[in-house]
Amino acid sequence: MRTDTTRNRLRHITGAGVTALAVLAATACTATERTGTNAGPAITPVADLASGDTSRGAANFYTSDRVTTEPVKFENQYQMEVSGNLFVPKDLDRNAKAPAMVVGHPMGAVKEQSANLYATKMAEQGFVTLSLDLPFWGGSEGEPRNAVAPDMYAEGFSAGVDFLRTQSFVDRERIGALGICGSGSFVISAAKIDPRIKAVATVSMYDMGAAARNGLNHSVTLDQRKAMIDAAAAQRDIEFTGGPTEYTGGTVHELTADSTPTEREFYDFYRTQRGAFTPQGSSPELTTHPTLSSNVKFLNFYPFNDIETISPAADAVRHR
Repeated sequence: MRTDTTRNRLRHITGAGVTALAVLAATACTATERTGTNAGPAITPVADLASGDTSRGAANFYTSDRVTTEPVKFENQYQMEVSGNLFVPKDLDRNAKAPAMVVGHPMGAVKEQSANLYATKMAEQGFVTLSLDLPFWGGSEGEPRNAVAPDMYAEGFSAGVDFLRTQSFVDRERIGALGICGSGSFVISAAKIDPRIKAVATVSMYDMGAAARNGLNHSVTLDQRKAMIDAAAAQRDIEFTGGPTEYTGGTVHELTADSTPTEREFYDFYRTQRGAFTPQGSSPELTTHPTLSSNVKFLNFYPFNDIETISPAADAVRHR
């Protein structure tokens, strides 16, 4: 979680298609944090956004007196430490075997932003739940920080299953996974090659591969996609020779009269008291922003290819 703010900087690439990709690849689906509330319209007046008065009763940092919460750490298959929170119903019979699930956060977010909320709510329903920070984000290991690595994100879910299967009060054959927004595509990728994940659910699932390749409403042209690739390759040269890490995408840091509805909705959550969270060792200037040189990894991410390996509900998933 080391961040040298004197060497790291944000880079906003111009161009409509690239801008759309940057927004999408940052942190999608703020609507997912409105669980059980009347959060109001997606677009909030700029005055309200500036004041942070945006929750409309939503409680992203909700805690429950019916659930115990314990911070945990464990290693993934590559000996990288994964940071999580374990939620257990207080009335759980620890001499029995309970169903469990791993809960993943939106792309660019951390476990404190919506994953903890869903994990708490599911624990209230009797599940043992584990929210986690995907590798390179939040409290989990991985350098450089905020790197895009879809395979490693999927590995995070499998590592969570590893951990849950060692808990004496968890039924090893009843472990599922819940992916929120971008994690919806990562959890599907994980389940295709990890049959220990017995059930998959998604909330506002976003295919980060398709989002990167196509942009909003398929607005990214081939030339724009090639420009992204060229920019990432040039940045690799800079970083390999000791130059500063650059970041892209993410949530805007201020709103103007020209801000788009998408920018406003992301700001509504990630830059206000409603859901803003800065992990230890990072800074608000870097939260939600993936590294520029790694962001193109999403172009090679196809989570729905070979989805028939998820059985028996593959066809139902494919056609919904």
